[in-house]
Amino acid sequence: MRLTSRLITAVLITGIRLTQSQPISDAQPRADEPGKWIRIEGGTIINEDAVRTARETVSHSTGFSNWTNSPGFEQNVFTFARVIFQSDSTGRPRRGFGPQLGWWVDYPDADLNFSWRLQQLTSIRTDPDCRVLKLTDPALFDYPLLYMEHAGYMRLNDDEIAALQKYFACGGALFVNDFWSTAEWDGFASQISHVLPNRTWTNLDMDHPVFHCVFDLPGPMHRLRVPTMQFWNETFEPNDPESKPHRIFRGEGSDEMTVRVLRDDAGRIMVLAIHNSDVSDGWEREAENDLYFSRFSEKTAYPLGVNIVFYLMTH
Repeated sequence: MRLTSRLITAVLITGIRLTQSQPISDAQPRADEPGKWIRIEGGTIINEDAVRTARETVSHSTGFSNWTNSPGFEQNVFTFARVIFQSDSTGRPRRGFGPQLGWWVDYPDADLNFSWRLQQLTSIRTDPDCRVLKLTDPALFDYPLLYMEHAGYMRLNDDEIAALQKYFACGGALFVNDFWSTAEWDGFASQISHVLPNRTWTNLDMDHPVFHCVFDLPGPMHRLRVPTMQFWNETFEPNDPESKPHRIFRGEGSDEMTVRVLRDDAGRIMVLAIHNSDVSDGWEREAENDLYFSRFSEKTAYPLGVNIVFYLMTH
């Protein structure tokens, strides 16, 4: 597997707002272009069989930055790579909106905003376009870290299972985020059990270095909860474990944030899953609300995301 970045000493820079740029034109279905056309957040229509980068998709938030890397070193970067997968809610409880959501939640803004911040806050250079791909894409092994979102209703086929098994065997890692409730955890864990059978999930506690390797994030775990901005309860107090982050109910088993991992035989983390926290909304929505930005994006979402990338890419 080709390592796409060299991770060096991180430099803390805080309080700088995102430079906005104009979004590109929205994609529209074309009769002469086959593929699976889907509608994502903001009403944007994309062809998930053809899309390759986040930069191709119009922003549904406030836009995102443009940046370039030194000529000749365009490939010597970290690339945020989001996995396209299929979701299936048949036979499951239909409470809430979870079954209607898929791989595209918070895309493309979260991907591009996080990549920009990762480059801004550390010495890591990042791909200014990001990547979206299916597990069966031959380019999968060019990306040592994959990202999945809202995977509680994911359904993997045999080819995807085989590809992901090979990916983990080659040293790849998977970061999963923003799925809620016991039902969604069970759905996701069931699919991963086909990929990594006989592996046991371990809960990380706040002593684990992933919470301290670049930014020192103080515990306890409930202080790291990031609410979805659209449903944010503005009276939410992260220091109070009884305080509710949302105005709506996210399902049974959605009250406690956990960070769980699956390890290989050598102890290396193959899968890291954040359950019951919307870290990526802190990336996606950062410029929409100054209070949300200062409370969640700046203090938790970006520092935790940076730590996870740094740790998984260096361990």
